[in-house]
Amino acid sequence: MARELIRVGAGYAPRWCENADFWRWEKVKNVRDEPWRPILKDGDKPIYIRIADAITDDILAGRLAVGERLPPLRDLAGLLSLNYATISKAYNEAQRRGLIYSRVGQGSFVCRPGGISRRGASADRAVDMTMNLPPESGNPLLRERMEAGLRALGPDLQPLMRYQGFGGSAEDKAAAVAWLQRRPLTIDVDRVLVCPGVQSALLAVLGSLARPGDVVVCEALTYPGLRAIAGQLGIRLIGLPLDQDGIDPDDLARLCAEHRPKALYCNPVLLNPAVVTLSEERRQRLVQVARRYSLPIIEDDAYGLLPTHRPTALAALAPELTYYLCGFSKSLGAGLRIAYLVLPSARLKSRLAVTLRATTVMASPVTAALASCWVQDGTADLAVSLTRKESQLRQALVNENLSGADYQTHPEAFHVWLRMPGPWSRVAFAARMRAQGINVVVSDAFAVNGKPPEAVRLCLGGPISRQDLAHALHLIADTLDQPGAASAGFF
Repeated sequence: MARELIRVGAGYAPRWCENADFWRWEKVKNVRDEPWRPILKDGDKPIYIRIADAITDDILAGRLAVGERLPPLRDLAGLLSLNYATISKAYNEAQRRGLIYSRVGQGSFVCRPGGISRRGASADRAVDMTMNLPPESGNPLLRERMEAGLRALGPDLQPLMRYQGFGGSAEDKAAAVAWLQRRPLTIDVDRVLVCPGVQSALLAVLGSLARPGDVVVCEALTYPGLRAIAGQLGIRLIGLPLDQDGIDPDDLARLCAEHRPKALYCNPVLLNPAVVTLSEERRQRLVQVARRYSLPIIEDDAYGLLPTHRPTALAALAPELTYYLCGFSKSLGAGLRIAYLVLPSARLKSRLAVTLRATTVMASPVTAALASCWVQDGTADLAVSLTRKESQLRQALVNENLSGADYQTHPEAFHVWLRMPGPWSRVAFAARMRAQGINVVVSDAFAVNGKPPEAVRLCLGGPISRQDLAHALHLIADTLDQPGAASAGFF
């Protein structure tokens, strides 16, 4: 992890061990008495690029040690007879490559060599923290179980290549009932539809409950997919304010009295993006309000199985009002486009079926059969357990690197809601991070009404390794510590 490596201190340097194929930290015997001076190679590259290349070369050669402080910008400008702006561009380029980091009032320091290849070239790989995917643990047992599930589909896939009965086969619905018992939810199989992902199910539910111009209430910060569907259907979204316990049922009651909404959409466990979970007390009160106004509840329980200690599902408290959605995107992976939709009553199936048939025809029988296999043989349980465990490890990196920042998260979540310190704005911060090869999502993507808050969402999962995540979080922390950079230009 970046800060652990930096704590090794000046006087250590990375050495590439060709035979063992890894980096090793070695003590540098002779720490320089004179300020570091780059050895610039001849060529057509701009001078600031050649300075950044020299930093790369000297780190690899051991002439610059991890944690070593580089000369101040003005000192190096004077030493090389160059202007201040050129040296500033060189240091910015080195920071973009992940070679150095800066601290306000302290200077620029050498990072770990995570961004350097064996040949000394800078790595141009971006760290994508925009897609909210579960972390990929790389666990060999999980991979083996997944492959076994594929083989278990059998040598003859022809039956699965045909049109199937709408809403899933009997086996797939039985798997859905079994899976939702983990939540725990006890449901009748005739209230379950197997859908090709949460998005299609959400489109069908909203289309059946509301018409163009109607109001649907949701959290003030909500799932971008809901905003997209509402825009397509011409539905007006009104957001409910959030605090540490989620939405306030009293606010919901006021909105119900004023606007007569057609439904409440909520993501009540580890809300994307603000990582807030609706408290048990508020769940009870929310259900009371919904019953008073006969308000349908759309419960998007995308993260419901991740916390070890899970609050009661709204579908268990008010099954007669709740459309419950649960997919596999946040547990097994976004590529498994299967979701389970539990309806308030079996008689609503025909109404939903019209929209679902028109938009998706059916869930893929092959994908549904694979999901059912993984549910029944325990592979899905293993995946959730590993996702939870890996998320805990990644949250430890968050705690270590962002200890001084203002953020909201959960020990078993894989996203973080990071609020901006002044004078940083969300847009300026995102642009600065993008210049360093790190992509984050600004709050505009989630805000329903009013001015979006000065915040960004960081995603910790997907294919990004723990090492790269630690480095990205380290750069994020360093950038937050540089308020002067918020108004600085980009070179």
